[in-house]
Amino acid sequence: MLEVENIHVFYGKIHALKGISLQVGKGEIVALLGNNGAGKTTTLKTISALLRPRSGRVLLEGEPVHGLPPHEIVSRGVAHAPEGRKIFNRLTVTENLEMGAYLRSDGTIWEDVERVFTLFPRLKERRAQVAGTLSGGEQQMLAIGRALMARPRILLLDEPSMGLAPILVEQIFETVRDINQQGTTILLVEQNAAMALSIAHRGYVLETGTIPLSGSAVELQEHPDVKRAYLGEGA
Repeated sequence: MLEVENIHVFYGKIHALKGISLQVGKGEIVALLGNNGAGKTTTLKTISALLRPRSGRVLLEGEPVHGLPPHEIVSRGVAHAPEGRKIFNRLTVTENLEMGAYLRSDGTIWEDVERVFTLFPRLKERRAQVAGTLSGGEQQMLAIGRALMARPRILLLDEPSMGLAPILVEQIFETVRDINQQGTTILLVEQNAAMALSIAHRGYVLETGTIPLSGSAVELQEHPDVKRAYLGEGA
């Protein structure tokens, strides 16, 4: 469904992604693991056209999309819940969700608002609240919900557990699994490797702009390098 082929991305003279390739099949949750600075966020930004690769291709269902503007990527079914949430602080919860449907002109937007409220009941309780006054966990729920309002076929999630208490992390990941089971394909960037691999079908390990390791979630959970570097276990 989504293919990244040998992409090279630079920040000035800094070579951030060094020819990485990955695939995300329809209906999958694919985890992208790695430490800070590995290139995970850069990968998602390149897929969503916020960054342009110097070489290589991004394909959606076999069609190159890396030359399109970001709003075209969204219109083709790819939505991005970015690192740090990036919600509209001065808008209400409901207004933020409406912004997620900005490119839509159909008559079912409010049905999707209710779907988000079903996934995240806490947001329904705070539907009229200004988003900047929400807790960190509630803001993360809102960032995911806003992305879902675009009715994506593929959802890019960047560090959904960042800064959250453990109980909220579990709730967020349960909901991510529910979203996937409802038919949305997910590419998940996450430093909490144990949680990511607990819900993912497959995964890639990204290190300083390269992918040295990939496999099924079970294979990665059992790999000695992953255990040592990301799961806090001995080899």
